[in-house]
Amino acid sequence: MINTNSVLDAKGLACPMPIVKTKKAMNGLEAGEVLEVQATDKGSTADMKAWAESSGHQYLGTVEEGTTLKHYLRKASGEETEVKKHEKIISNEELLQVMEVNRNTIILDVRESAEYAFNHIPTAKSLPLGELEQRMGELDKKSEIFVICRTGGRSDLAAQKLTAAGFEQVFNVVPGMSQWNGPSQKSVNE
Repeated sequence: MINTNSVLDAKGLACPMPIVKTKKAMNGLEAGEVLEVQATDKGSTADMKAWAESSGHQYLGTVEEGTTLKHYLRKASGEETEVKKHEKIISNEELLQVMEVNRNTIILDVRESAEYAFNHIPTAKSLPLGELEQRMGELDKKSEIFVICRTGGRSDLAAQKLTAAGFEQVFNVVPGMSQWNGPSQKSVNE
């Protein structure tokens, strides 16, 4: 199941109404929140992708359930322009090398669960940034932890929080999943 912040029912509507209603619904969301748009218009998948790209929002993916298409979109947060503050940074390529040497590498994916569901590193643990403080106890303070998000912004914040909480070997993976070329998988039906 994919967690979202809001659901928009656009079933039975034809182009351009699903986009018109999606645009209005996105205006009511906070930056970084995820919207599920339920539509029956077959052309809505291409429309959602194009609209998200042109508006700066993130198209996460679509799940087809019978005649209903469930589109997942994440509101732009401006994280691409944030300054990275965490001292320990590792590139995507360096993380791949670490993964080849140590198959038990701890990769912490701090994106929203909907983002994780559509594309994640197979061994990554999903722990959205908003849940980090409550679930920090699930992590071993002595292990090396590689924190990843879409662009390195949220993972930077997560890495800072973990370091402040006493985790010593925390690395921010930059640029993150937006340019990840290593192994990945979907888990939209979990």
